[in-house]
Amino acid sequence: MPLNELRDARIATTLAFMMNGFGVGVFVAQLPDFKFHLGISNGALGSALFFLAAGVLSALGPGGRLCAKHGSSKVVIWGTLLLIVALPILGESRNYITFCAAAYLLGYAFALQDVSMNAHAVTLEQQFNKRVMSTFHGTFSIGALGGSAVGGIFSQFHVQLPVQEILVAILFALTLVYMKSRFLPDSSDKQEPRENRRPKKPKIFWVMGLLGLAAAIGEGSCGDWGGVLARTTFHATPFVSTLPYIFFCAAMVTGRFLGDRLAHRFGPGRLLFAAGLIAGVGLSSGLLVGGIAGEIFGWAMNGIGVSVVIPLIYSEAGTIAIKKYVGVIAPSEAVAMVSGIAYFGFVIGPPIMGYTSEAITLRWAMLIPAGLALLLAAGSRIVIQQEQ
Repeated sequence: MPLNELRDARIATTLAFMMNGFGVGVFVAQLPDFKFHLGISNGALGSALFFLAAGVLSALGPGGRLCAKHGSSKVVIWGTLLLIVALPILGESRNYITFCAAAYLLGYAFALQDVSMNAHAVTLEQQFNKRVMSTFHGTFSIGALGGSAVGGIFSQFHVQLPVQEILVAILFALTLVYMKSRFLPDSSDKQEPRENRRPKKPKIFWVMGLLGLAAAIGEGSCGDWGGVLARTTFHATPFVSTLPYIFFCAAMVTGRFLGDRLAHRFGPGRLLFAAGLIAGVGLSSGLLVGGIAGEIFGWAMNGIGVSVVIPLIYSEAGTIAIKKYVGVIAPSEAVAMVSGIAYFGFVIGPPIMGYTSEAITLRWAMLIPAGLALLLAAGSRIVIQQEQ
């Protein structure tokens, strides 16, 4: 394709990743406010986050099929429109039930946008003939960093939640107007419908999804519970309670912008091993030290470690589907399958962390994602074997 069209598509895809991250960052920063506004416990907040994760999980399969049928660019636009609608609904939540319902809708919108923009990124990687997925996820982390900072400022100055969500929705609508005509054509990754019965999914995608699941629990736990831990356990102010997640996002940005280069130099398997080791040991150490400084250190080390995992497995899944399983599974469906397994970590993670925290405190419950990161390091052997 012409280089100028590829550059425009890369800009549009970058904006989609940043938008998705910004929305997540704002929501994470708002969690303590929602908790106190609704008067709910850690366990109840964990259950509410289960609805968010359930919305994510329920959108991934349909999202992959829609991308294969209509092209990923259209689905990115649809997901963005749904996100713009979901945000004001969340802001108007007046009780726990409406909050859970709005969280489900928000999760569905995030996931529809997520799987389609990742499918579009896989197509761009093939067009550019080089790794760019980790860089895209780095821009997601920049968005999350900015969103968490903005959310923290909103919280510090007591901006009402409905006003916050409306302002973010307006920003997203303006961004959509700019980027919607700059994606690759629908035909770039649209797949012809299958005439025969749907074939069995290759096992390699299940394995890659499980590695992503371990990383997703670690990533989601730092996002969902960092502010709550800082404010309730270490008695931080509203703005200071956002600092662990801000440092986590900054570490994610650093790791992801280096991820493509590191994967090319050392190979995906070795990079996954180092990532799991850094995340597991670093998060455990920070929790043992305790205090805001210890939490910031642990969150930063976990961010460096898990930063490369999700983009790496998405990129590999799409590439393997294109090179080895043409006619068996579309790249968008491969990304959606791996995403679905990985995002199951966001489904089981919030309630596990919430209920475990009520039994052994939130501080020690965070050792669960630390242990999973070490299991991720051990599981990297499978990816190393694929490289041989």
